[in-house]
Amino acid sequence: QVQLVESGGGLVQAGGSLRLSCAASGGTFSRYAMGWFRQAPGKEREFVVAIGWSGIKTYYADSVKGRFTISRDNAKNTVYLQMNSLKAEDTATYYCAARAAYAGMTLYSNDYNYWGRGTQVTVSS
Repeated sequence: QVQLVESGGGLVQAGGSLRLSCAASGGTFSRYAMGWFRQAPGKEREFVVAIGWSGIKTYYADSVKGRFTISRDNAKNTVYLQMNSLKAEDTATYYCAARAAYAGMTLYSNDYNYWGRGTQVTVSS
């Protein structure tokens, strides 16, 4: 059973940056592919980015490509999301999620088995 805890959210002006972290416990972190999702008020949860177990393979939503960067440190059991050039439309609660690495990366939220509680990101325009 993997527990995930996000941190690093906050209020930032448009054009600014934030770095989110997701700390995992209760499992062998390197055995999990990780993903970040977000959900804005009144909207469905949407895929942001995924990363394979080694950190080599990544997959980004078009809406964040070139602005966001995912990385992971398996020694620290942590996945990061560096968010640059933030826009008002990036405002949402951001969630990290985990699924077994052998199953591969996916952009579908239903394919992830473990979820954190989320961290709020608010971008003021």
